[in-house]
Amino acid sequence: MQTFFQYNWMVREQWYEWCENISEEELLATRTGGVGSILKTLFHIADVEWSWIQVLQGKPDFQEDFEHYKSLPQVRELDAKFRSEVESFVLSWHEGLERNIFEDHLADGRIMTDAWGEVMRHVIAHEIHHVGQLSVWAREIGKQPVSANVIGKGLIDSLPSTSH
Repeated sequence: MQTFFQYNWMVREQWYEWCENISEEELLATRTGGVGSILKTLFHIADVEWSWIQVLQGKPDFQEDFEHYKSLPQVRELDAKFRSEVESFVLSWHEGLERNIFEDHLADGRIMTDAWGEVMRHVIAHEIHHVGQLSVWAREIGKQPVSANVIGKGLIDSLPSTSH
């Protein structure tokens, strides 16, 4: 679990660095699909990750408004603010939390129940999904996207040696 969160954080940081070479106009341009723009998608990824972690912990969740974060430095600052709380929760994750029950009270009165492990994997998949959209948009503007490859990112500190 932690490895894929670390992967997402690493790739997200690489997307922020990629954005440094893109005009603000391109970052804010309305795109087909997703949440609408490159920068708004990065904002959305960080906001959704933080929101899910908040609700799992029984903490209040509030929806940030992208209108207040319409520049790359502002999105990065918000992400950094959220990351400390998210990272603390993710790094303290253990097997015993997998089957904790999360109750989602929907606007129509229904209550959906999910295991915490499912929610955490949803958060991981949510970001990977949106990174795929960023990759398509990067190609549409003639830029090479950030690599989504997990291999070669150094996410596993030490591997056992093998002998044949």
